[in-house]
Amino acid sequence: MEYIQLDNSDLSVSRICLGCMGFGDNTKGLHSWILDQEATNDIVQQALKAGINFFDTAISYAEGTSEMYLGKALALFANREDIVVATKFMPRTEEERANNVTAREHIEQSLNASLDHLGMDYVDLYIYHMWDYHTPMEEIMDALDAMVKAGKTRYIGISNAYAYQIATANAYAKHHHQSQFISIQGHYNLIFREEEREMNPFASENNIALTPYSALASGRLSRLPGAQSTRLASDQIAKSKYAASADQDDAIVQRVSKIAEKYQVSMTEVSLTWLLTKVAAPIVGATKPHHIDGAVNAVSLKLSEADIHYLEELYTPHPLVGVMANNH
Repeated sequence: MEYIQLDNSDLSVSRICLGCMGFGDNTKGLHSWILDQEATNDIVQQALKAGINFFDTAISYAEGTSEMYLGKALALFANREDIVVATKFMPRTEEERANNVTAREHIEQSLNASLDHLGMDYVDLYIYHMWDYHTPMEEIMDALDAMVKAGKTRYIGISNAYAYQIATANAYAKHHHQSQFISIQGHYNLIFREEEREMNPFASENNIALTPYSALASGRLSRLPGAQSTRLASDQIAKSKYAASADQDDAIVQRVSKIAEKYQVSMTEVSLTWLLTKVAAPIVGATKPHHIDGAVNAVSLKLSEADIHYLEELYTPHPLVGVMANNH
């Protein structure tokens, strides 16, 4: 495993971040395939043994039970000071707004709940899950800075936002000597590259770490077109992101397969190795042991410039999908 310093922080993280959306009580989650506590323990233990020290969850994943299961697993197998834990909070609800719950109250209550779920005194990275158009940005940044000053999180990050929104928020924070976003968790992979228009160069110029989600396009970049899995068959959220663009994406997926054959490795390794040339630490979910193996192996695989060009040259623009399609 390789480790890097997450830009603008002193966090030393593995090049692979374990995404924990697949952990939790499956009666409370959006998916039927999420793992119970025992299976979560097995995946987390294997990840730690492979050198992964970076874990990403959210209070919204399986109604907080992802955080609970992850926290219990880490307590069994890791020392707190040896791991980097990120979690996320949602915007205020309509009910909270109606009851005049402030941004500070909402964020502090959310973070306290996450810490209780995780069984921890602090998180390393607290992430604004999606832009809240009903709450002034200034109030969000003031509240997040207060959480850093209170020692409840070491740093703050953001997900599902436009570059201009992050630039505006960080400029406000800098002007007021507050904590700024040190990481961006966007939707980015070999068949969805819209982040390259503005977000990637913005992040590079400002030393903000890219930690993208959907690194394998919900499994589409790990198997040939037409190949199915339980997750692919049942994940309606993933279908909503990728089904409409399948025709233009399939040719790229075929090229991933060709490169995998060339190096005698898995398609997972090729897809993640490409992404690792662009970002700090992609978030990779795992619900089976071999998912960890493929992710870790990608760190040591090297692609030539010709390989990278071959993988990239067929890409055509995509409309925004998922959370970002509703970021307005």
